[in-house]
This record gives sequence, structure tokens and C-alpha cells, in this order.
Amino acid sequence: MSDLQNQPDDRARLKALEAKLAKRRTPKAEKHHSEEHYSQAQLAWRMVIELVAGLLIGFGIGYGLDVVFNTKPLFLVIFIFFGLAAGMNVMLRSAKEVQRKQSEQSDDEGGS
Repeated sequence: MSDLQNQPDDRARLKALEAKLAKRRTPKAEKHHSEEHYSQAQLAWRMVIELVAGLLIGFGIGYGLDVVFNTKPLFLVIFIFFGLAAGMNVMLRSAKEVQRKQSEQSDDEGGS
């Protein structure tokens, strides 16, 4: 019999709870295609490709300059190191970008 007496109180508490939840809920903005979540494997492949691309571009420039100036392997070695440095720089920049996005997401989720 006590269950029947508590029903109006329970309904009022439930409505109050629903009102509080509705206040806290905010509609989530739709994510653009560029903001999709990348898996760790995709991120790793992106970094490897960036590094290899830097090396290949450095190799190509160095080899081309060696052919033009007839100074085999001087420019090739120099520009391979430049390509390696550029590839690593791009890798670090993309890693910082991913880390920044993850920290923003965790702030958004935890700060609500």
C-alpha cells in the first residue's frame, strides 16, 4: 500500500530529473568528413608515408642536382638528410595535431 502512496512523489521526482537532464544535454554538432576519428593504424600509415615521401623527394632533388652538376653522390647524400629531416618534421606536426584533437575531445567530454 505504501507503493500507491509514493507514486505522485516518484512522478514529480522523475519529472524534475528529466528537466535537469534536458538542461544539461546539448545537441552535438555534426562532424565534418575531415574531423572523422582515425584509427591508430591509419595514423601510423600516414606518418610512415610522410617520412618516405620526404626521403624520396630529397633523393630526387639530390640525384637531379648531382646529374646537373656532375657531383655524384654529394648532393644526393645532403638532400637525403634534408628529406629525412623534413619527413620527421611533418610526422611530429601531425602527431601534435592528433594529440591536440584528442585533448580537445577529452576536455569537451569531461568538462560538461
